[in-house]
Amino acid sequence: MNYSHEVECMMCVKKGPDHGPAPIPEEGKWVKAREIKDISGLSHGIGWCAPQQGGCKLTLNVKDGIIEEALVETLGCTGMTHSAAMAAEILTGKTMLEALNTDLVCDAINVAMREIFKQLAYGRSQTAFSEGGLPIGAGLEDLGKGLRSQIGTMFSTKAKGVRYLEMAEGYILKLGLDEANEVIGYQFVHLGKMMDAIKKGVDHKEAYEKNIGTYGRFSEAVKVIDPRHE
Repeated sequence: MNYSHEVECMMCVKKGPDHGPAPIPEEGKWVKAREIKDISGLSHGIGWCAPQQGGCKLTLNVKDGIIEEALVETLGCTGMTHSAAMAAEILTGKTMLEALNTDLVCDAINVAMREIFKQLAYGRSQTAFSEGGLPIGAGLEDLGKGLRSQIGTMFSTKAKGVRYLEMAEGYILKLGLDEANEVIGYQFVHLGKMMDAIKKGVDHKEAYEKNIGTYGRFSEAVKVIDPRHE
């Protein structure tokens, strides 16, 4: 260790407080985190790329500093989906510090990693007060039946109004309008459940029809439109 001449000439003043870091809540315990292996928890980070064309939601389940589970969800950029495929392979098995200093292929995923690191380092996780945390695989609970991300896609113009395209329930088939042409409900198909049925051997037409549902006062609509073509 090298010291400047000014420091070398200083007298030594004893340090008083030496109580270590403040404890943070982790999986039902209060932990004084000094090393990366002291970090555990499940949390989320949201990231965006420089042009803000796309975004990423990253979910990690960390045990003793090691990433045991990763869920990478992306939106708005086609290339980002391929970046997510690579990042998902890269992340698991690394320490939080390794992952933070690894190129995760896409700016948005890198930013999401930074944000989730801050969440966990400060004890702001979903499992802060859950004894033992959550089992590996818990991240999948954020996805609906059929394991599809919760997506909301809406489009509107001043001239022609709003179009619902995708909701948590599924892919929007039709919008129901009232006498004033205001939306009062919609019809959707649950793509995850439909694909599960098709994979089990159900005829695709039957699987499609059995997974159609409605929301709101769709049955009272005086006019029904296809939001993608009308």
